[in-house]
Amino acid sequence: MFVDLNQAIDLINQGKILHIAADESLLDKLPKGKWIAGTTPYFITEQGGITSKDKLFVNELSCAEDYKIMVYDKSDILDLPKDAFSNGMTILVIPFASEVAVYYAKEAPYSSNLLMNPTIGWISGYDLSTDSCAKVYDGSTGQSYSNKAVALHICLPKNQMASIGIVNIFSIDENDTIIEFPEDALSVKKCLVNGKEVLLADYIAENNIDTRLPLVANYNSVLVNVSIKSVSKENHTVDFYAPVFSGKEYRFARPVSDYVESFNNNLHKFKDVKPVFSCNCILNYLYGELDGMATPPFAGPVTFGEVAYQLLNQTLVYAEIINS
Repeated sequence: MFVDLNQAIDLINQGKILHIAADESLLDKLPKGKWIAGTTPYFITEQGGITSKDKLFVNELSCAEDYKIMVYDKSDILDLPKDAFSNGMTILVIPFASEVAVYYAKEAPYSSNLLMNPTIGWISGYDLSTDSCAKVYDGSTGQSYSNKAVALHICLPKNQMASIGIVNIFSIDENDTIIEFPEDALSVKKCLVNGKEVLLADYIAENNIDTRLPLVANYNSVLVNVSIKSVSKENHTVDFYAPVFSGKEYRFARPVSDYVESFNNNLHKFKDVKPVFSCNCILNYLYGELDGMATPPFAGPVTFGEVAYQLLNQTLVYAEIINS
């Protein structure tokens, strides 16, 4: 639901269990209650994509029989499954570029325990035209954090279960150029291209690589995108929305002839899905020209990264509740 401040306050005061996304200026005005939140001014509503600092996107988790809100940092973020309900789902929100986000991005793919509990969520962000800071909120205390993650664990009825899905329009050619990095980083200069050290910014320029295409690595048979945030020709640096890691082989995604068409064609496969939560990457929003465009059946915050067990980029993720 895309609602105004008074409507959001009313839902909280009714005792609803909620996930909320909105600008910081609105989240600071919410009363304490059964909710978590993250910052973003970008949304895909049922009427279309919009940038707004006047409204909030709210998911009411009416499916929940019970709930608990937990706050995590780098030291305990991988304990998520221990705190989760045996039959339930976790919605996780992490601030962009925070230490806990980088740690989760690196370690989550290697934590088999995380796969035991349906975990979905997003990386909170900010208005790209400003120098703002991404935050998350624990609604039970009213506390906000720029360096911690917040999770809403919900318990589902015995006859239901959560199912998590990913919409990713990108693929790779296994015979394509291999790119490796000497260390884990959100910003890089040097890399290895088929074993030869080069400046990545120069390699991108010299090969006319479309930076709308992410780097893609295979994580346990799951293709994980790492999206390019910016390239500085002057400083020879490339900044990413999620970290790249040493020891991983990356390739640039196969070119997409028409980003908008490819994204929309993928959505057609999910017309029968009934999501209780979804979020979409800001790069899909920008490159897919989603301003003013709806993405049925999905609506929710536009993010600086998506969580479907592990951190993803340039995807749409969703959760639905199905009868078991």
